[in-house]
This record gives sequence, C-alpha cells and structure tokens, in this order.
Amino acid sequence: MAEVVLEKVTKVYPGDVTAVRDVDIAVADKEFIVLVGPSGCGKSTTLRMIAGLEEVTEGTIRIADRVVNDVPPKDRDIAMVFQNYALYPHMTVYNNMAFGLKLRKFPVEEIDSRVKEAARILGITELLSRKPKQLSGGQRQRVAVGRAIVRQPKAFLFDEPLSNLDAKLRVGMRAELKKLHRRLATTMIYVTHDQIEAMTLGDRIVIMHEGVIQQIDEPLVIYRQPVNRFVAGFIGTPPMNFVRGRIEKDSGRDVFTAKGVRLVLSAWMGPCVSGLDGGDCYLGIRPEDLSDMTGKGLPEGDRIHAKVEVVEPLGDEMIVYLDVAGEPMLAKMRAVRMSVGDELEIGLNKDRAHIFEAAEVRETRAAEDAEGVKEKDKEGAADSTGAEAAEAGMEEEKNLTRNACPGVEPDERASARGGE
Repeated sequence: MAEVVLEKVTKVYPGDVTAVRDVDIAVADKEFIVLVGPSGCGKSTTLRMIAGLEEVTEGTIRIADRVVNDVPPKDRDIAMVFQNYALYPHMTVYNNMAFGLKLRKFPVEEIDSRVKEAARILGITELLSRKPKQLSGGQRQRVAVGRAIVRQPKAFLFDEPLSNLDAKLRVGMRAELKKLHRRLATTMIYVTHDQIEAMTLGDRIVIMHEGVIQQIDEPLVIYRQPVNRFVAGFIGTPPMNFVRGRIEKDSGRDVFTAKGVRLVLSAWMGPCVSGLDGGDCYLGIRPEDLSDMTGKGLPEGDRIHAKVEVVEPLGDEMIVYLDVAGEPMLAKMRAVRMSVGDELEIGLNKDRAHIFEAAEVRETRAAEDAEGVKEKDKEGAADSTGAEAAEAGMEEEKNLTRNACPGVEPDERASARGGE
C-alpha cells in the first residue's frame, strides 16, 4: 500500500500546449480519490503521468516515498484499468488475468492462487473458462479489474472504466468498486467526467478545469461549499441556478436584487458580502433548495414569483423549468400536480444560498493587486513577477470568480439567525 504525492506537476506538449499546470495532490495510503472534470481538463493526462505513460515536464511524482519521474511503468508497482478493458480476445478469462504474472515468471501455484482469489472476490469464478466475446460489458470490466488485482500493486489507477457500460450496469459497478476498495484497503486513483461517479465513489474529489485544480475536498464539502462558479455549476444534478444582480442595504439588512428578484439575505452572509455592497454579483441556488410556497404567506423578501414552462416527472419528484422575469431557473421538487403556465411563489432555502463575485469585481481586485505590487517594485520591495502574476489573474474565465459566501457550519448559521 502507498501514498501517492504530486508536487507542482506540469505537462507541456509540443507547440507550447499546457495540459496540466502546477498540480499538487497528496493521496493518502488506502484512500479512494477521484479526478473529475470536463473533457480536456487534464485529468487523464495526470493519471497517465502517475502511471508513467506520459513524461512529466516539471514537478515531482512520488509513490511510497520513491520519486518515480524516471521509473518505467512496469517498475512503479501500480496497476491500471482502462476504459476499453484491453482484454486478449483469444485467451480465456483465466489466462487474461494470469498473463501479467506469467510474464514476470511467478510460480504456477502462486499464479493459480492469485487468479482464483481475485475471481472469488469479483464473483466471476464460473467465467474463468470463457473468452471475452462470451461476456457482457459488466463481466468484461470485472475481468479487467481482476487482472489488476492479481498484481497486488501498491496503487490502482482507473481511467474512466465505466464509460462503456449502460446506465444500469454503471450503477451496479459503482457499488462493486466501493466494496472492492473496502475489501482490498488499497490506494485507488480514479478518473471520470461523470460527477455522479465522483460524488458516490471518492473519499475526496479533485475537480480540474483547463489543467488546473479548482478544489480538493470531500464530496459533501464540495457540494455545499464550492470555491467558485465553475465548481458550483459542475457538481450537482440538475446544475446550480445563477442569477446576476447586486447587493444593496435596506434598513441595515443585506438584500440581493435582480430583475424579478428581491431577497433579504440571511444574517450569516453579512460579513462575506460586505465588500460587494452596490457591486454586481451572482446569487447561486441549487434546484433542490427551491420549493413551491404558493399561498403560504411568505414575506416579499423571502420569495420569488415564477411561471412554469416545463414539468419533467421523475416519480416521487419532478424537475420544473421556471421563468423568473424572463430568466430561466430550475427547481427540483416533490411530485405534485402542476401545469405549464401555472404562477408560483417560490421559496428559497437561504441558508444554502451562495454569492459569487462578478468577473468585473474579480478583475478590479486583480488590477488593484497588480498596481500594489508595481508600487512596491518601484520601492525595491518586490520583483516584477508578482505584478505579472496579478495581471494574469484578470484573464481568468468569468465562471472562475470566487464564492464570496462559501457557507459556514449549520450551528454558526443558527447562531447568526438567533441574533436577527
């Protein structure tokens, strides 16, 4: 078993194309960590560098306290499971699982013992005499995992192993992988573009975007306290709603105002929105934190008026597409009778709301930082790289604007409400 550590790892391809930039990850021994992000975010490249299938341009990779930058893949003591299974079609399941051990000249008795034990763990003992073409997709994936298990590596690497399976099989295999990790108690690093897989499998999640890590934390922390708009919009199904507006003061209270929206913010949000007074920002609210409060007598500052555009029944719940003063919004509600065109009063769980800086606010901060560093440079107190770095911050994408109110613990919110 092993800890896997990446320190300032960067990968640059010919043509000065940076696929991964300054990645720092410390995977604890026996941890299940998931790298997730959209296509092209650098997650698979990062995994391939850990495996030794891609060279590291800059930085250091350690496996079990050994620097492996220049160590060949076969000598890193890791096992990798690929998306396409990579099984030999002319070999039986038994021989596919045993092949790697035979190449390493393991004794026949040990090979037989390891293969049968892995088959027992994965529930494929009765398939050992079959060939891959006689197996279902889920069975082939188990064989690929079994071939990795027999190696008894220090760490397992999974590169989108469930992508080729249908929805029902993916759900089943997610549970199997979770059980397998608990049974083997081995370090596992898993890559996927599916945020549901990431949330259900990982002890921690690493969210990547354009080669840069956005956030590393436990699934529920990322869900409840995303650091920026990209993370907030990527994690969660359906995605978070974003409404652009402004923070204003009204009788000492912080109020978010936008077209068709006027919400009195919870007291706990006061300190974190103080710097946004009068400036543009985004209110972020998840669909499951909206509810139909029509006729419940909510005060004006605690509700929004909306019209139903589309209803998607999902059994005991439904997804409702809303029109709020011409702007779209999604709500995930308990299933009730509802029709297109219905006028609703929507209540928000304001303790779950988020406020994100608008890009202009972030750019202003970056410009101020750059100007401040330049002034220090004139005095000889700093070098020019600081100013350049601050100016570079102005070029970041709008959806990377930070979460001004990432949330606090529930007891802190309750305390804040008690003082309202």
